[in-house]
Amino acid sequence: MTNALEIKNLVKRFGGLTATDDLSFDIEQGESIGLIGPNGAGKTTVFSLVMGEHRQTSGTITLYGEEISKLGTSSRIRHGVSRTYQVPRPFAEMSVVENIRVGLMPDSIWQMIAQGPNREREIELALSVGFDEADLQRTPAELSMGDLRKLEMARTMATGPKLMLLDEVFAGLTVAEIAQIAELIQQMRKDGMTFLIVSHDLKALEPLIDRTIAINYGRMIADGSFEDVIANEAVRSSYLGTA
Repeated sequence: MTNALEIKNLVKRFGGLTATDDLSFDIEQGESIGLIGPNGAGKTTVFSLVMGEHRQTSGTITLYGEEISKLGTSSRIRHGVSRTYQVPRPFAEMSVVENIRVGLMPDSIWQMIAQGPNREREIELALSVGFDEADLQRTPAELSMGDLRKLEMARTMATGPKLMLLDEVFAGLTVAEIAQIAELIQQMRKDGMTFLIVSHDLKALEPLIDRTIAINYGRMIADGSFEDVIANEAVRSSYLGTA
């Protein structure tokens, strides 16, 4: 199968701190991968490097067969990758539908003027993540954490990604909200979306992934099935705190 993402010998240093240390892994098109590790292991740094929000010290990042290591974030989004954040980042003064509209905006100001808002697509995206029409004009301050996570998902989907990076998408959610987000991810998997998911909620993560990668201090310590990785002694010691 075609690899959606290939990370080779990825190193990122912030001064004297090495956040990723010779990290390499691949994700096949249509695959869903869980990326786990203790706090400070380098998981969010991996996302930032893939998105071009930070530049690697060395190593390469390839997306659908094209090296993107030197491209800016907007170019990477056009190549089919997008992400959510641990802490949702909505535009506070905009409504739900206006936040989604930002993700749908074309790169060119002239295209934006010519096309105008795509109201039908905005509503379609909002409804697809579980909002109803009464929610469309609500502002982020009026939303629960679960709704903010849904808004992040909708904004990410608006860019038309083939690979979605989900960073702690279950954090702060109730059991019912976790179930709703998990159902959305499962449906997107059926539709062919590729995922890299960071989560400390292993119970929620397990049914959503094909493979698990564990890292610590920026280095890979295990790669395999969820059961095998969780049973790995190095993972148990570093991540689960058991020997």
